[in-house]
Amino acid sequence: MLVGLLCGCAAILLKTLIHWIQTGLTSWFRDPEDWLFLLVFPGVGMLLSMLFVRYVLKDDISHGVTKVLQAVSKNESNIKPHNTWSSIAASSVTIGFGGSVGAEAPIVYSGAAIGSAVARWAGLSYKNVTMLLGCGAAAAIAGIFKAPLAGVLFTLEILLFNMSMNAILPLLLSSVTATVVTYFFMGTEVQFAGSIEAFRMANIPFYLALGVFCGFMSLYFIRVTLMVEDRMRRFHSPYRRWLLCAVLLGVLIFLFPPLYGEGYQSLTAMLNNNPGAVSRAIFGDRLLANNWLFLLYFAAILLFKVFATAFTNAGGGVGGTFGPTLVSGGLAGFVIARLINLTGIAVVPEANFVLVGMGGLMAGVMQAPMTAIFLIAEITGGYELLIPLIVTSAVSYGTLRFFERYSIYTKRIAAQGELLTHDNDQAVLTLLKTQDLVERDFSPVRYDGTLGDLVQVISNSRRNLYPVLDEKGRFQGMVTLDDVRSLMFDRSRYDTVKICNVMKSAPAFVYMDERMDSVMDKFESTQAWNLPVLDDENKYLGFVSKSKIFSSYRDQLKAVSNE
Repeated sequence: MLVGLLCGCAAILLKTLIHWIQTGLTSWFRDPEDWLFLLVFPGVGMLLSMLFVRYVLKDDISHGVTKVLQAVSKNESNIKPHNTWSSIAASSVTIGFGGSVGAEAPIVYSGAAIGSAVARWAGLSYKNVTMLLGCGAAAAIAGIFKAPLAGVLFTLEILLFNMSMNAILPLLLSSVTATVVTYFFMGTEVQFAGSIEAFRMANIPFYLALGVFCGFMSLYFIRVTLMVEDRMRRFHSPYRRWLLCAVLLGVLIFLFPPLYGEGYQSLTAMLNNNPGAVSRAIFGDRLLANNWLFLLYFAAILLFKVFATAFTNAGGGVGGTFGPTLVSGGLAGFVIARLINLTGIAVVPEANFVLVGMGGLMAGVMQAPMTAIFLIAEITGGYELLIPLIVTSAVSYGTLRFFERYSIYTKRIAAQGELLTHDNDQAVLTLLKTQDLVERDFSPVRYDGTLGDLVQVISNSRRNLYPVLDEKGRFQGMVTLDDVRSLMFDRSRYDTVKICNVMKSAPAFVYMDERMDSVMDKFESTQAWNLPVLDDENKYLGFVSKSKIFSSYRDQLKAVSNE
């Protein structure tokens, strides 16, 4: 409840800061030419955020949800204290100035940091630190959307924490507390009220088609976002990267004004059957005169929204893809509904398809159908469309999974082997670190030594395995007690038998920073019981053994156990 209270206040603070900045920048607009400032403002916000992150924080705070996942898998759920406020500060400037990103990922990062900080202050174990970190993330989503159930599902489904049913109660308490705090200050109205019509069974085939379309659009969203960000990282100078992204974003906003900011105003207009308001900013009523041109305009916004989001993040802005996913989903639903209506196949309610499309794209991009279904129902009051939400979200998720295994949040860290999953075995292997399992009490022998030297080492050692090193400490091989058992009692051979003649090569090598799943693969393929651990220069560091791994595995399993 304490975490929920703090995260609820954080969500209110972020929304308020964004509103104040947006109002301060645009309230003085009077003439049509004034709106040209909107082409420049996003770049200014990106620059301010980049300077703040680069010279004040000196830390990377982008992609908040991914950072939370990495904190759980790599840093024992510890998040730096400054993340309780830094993501709020940077994202409020980015979004307030018109960056085409969402506020949800930054508030999740801040909420998780609040939960982690409270848990560390209380001196809790890793399992409970992770629990409160999840409570913070759940409360952040619940607070910013007024959606307590979606907050719980977000933590359990998207963040992939290995939590049991026992975790539901604290997650619910934190989410409800944050929601009540938001209710108190901002009222109980849903965030996206719309003109929703009753569900008709005859439209189910069209909702199925929308699900397939959302699945392919999700694939497009994920791959284009990551591709653009990767391409922009090739510019090593942050200022050149910022300038290029600011110019490209300004051009996109000039051509498609709805790409300015989060885009929630456009989403609300489409949910209320007023899509014309989306295009009037620059084209007036000219687009409304041609239905097909109007449809193509919205299709173009749908395609370019992902570029606007990627340019904002790559250019130094701080924001997430949560909001852009909602907006893109609404656009996808509108495009399909308007296409159906224009072709005369049927007459479908466009606002309904906008709402359902939001859930469909979220289910695909985030690979979280349950979160998508109940979040959209909660933030729109659209529970009467629960059946089409389920149909479209499930089909979208299934379509995407056929082509893409990971969500936009997990794709990069999965490639690095740092992703926790609901699979206990994989989760434990991800948490185990090779450097923590190295055993260093093996007695080394010199490569140019004799059997007599080895016998002397054996007499003072409690191990039956001896690494053979050269004069620079580089690993050359190893000798086991069984290798010399038949020789060591023949003193006449102590000076004639060289260690290099009785040693054997290691079946495989392990490196200090190697992932544990890779280490286990080497044990499996070699059937070895001990493998040497080397640094980048092949210098010997110790051995890692199956017995040590199994023992640590059991201890770690207790830490993440459901019991």
